[in-house]
Amino acid sequence: MISSQKIGNEIYQNLGKLFYALAMADKKIHPKEVEKLKAYVRNYWLPVDEVEDEFGTDAAYQIEIIFDWLAQEEMESNRCFDDFLEFYHDHPHKFSPKIKQLTWQTADGIAASFSGKNKSELILLAKLKKALKMY
Repeated sequence: MISSQKIGNEIYQNLGKLFYALAMADKKIHPKEVEKLKAYVRNYWLPVDEVEDEFGTDAAYQIEIIFDWLAQEEMESNRCFDDFLEFYHDHPHKFSPKIKQLTWQTADGIAASFSGKNKSELILLAKLKKALKMY
């Protein structure tokens, strides 16, 4: 796997962690949050680039794969959020303005998809906005 492809896959994997962290912020993932995530992946993330995983599948599906795996393992929300932030800070040049905007829109959409945004989600969204420098 070439290095840029590896980083591309890692971006999507870490986005899966971020979106899981937001959905799990209230300690429960709601079906509407999963539906919203899948809609964003199919409608917005798949067209972003041509990066494929080692199986020849669009790498954007890594977002869903990681999200589902984390949900199955019942991983802790803050740990996943921190993992995303660490990756983001290590590779800020990989996040174009378009990717930052789409990351924000997806995160905000997931948080709003079930009964509006709760306090835990609002805290994570504020941290994300600060990290992405989207004021």
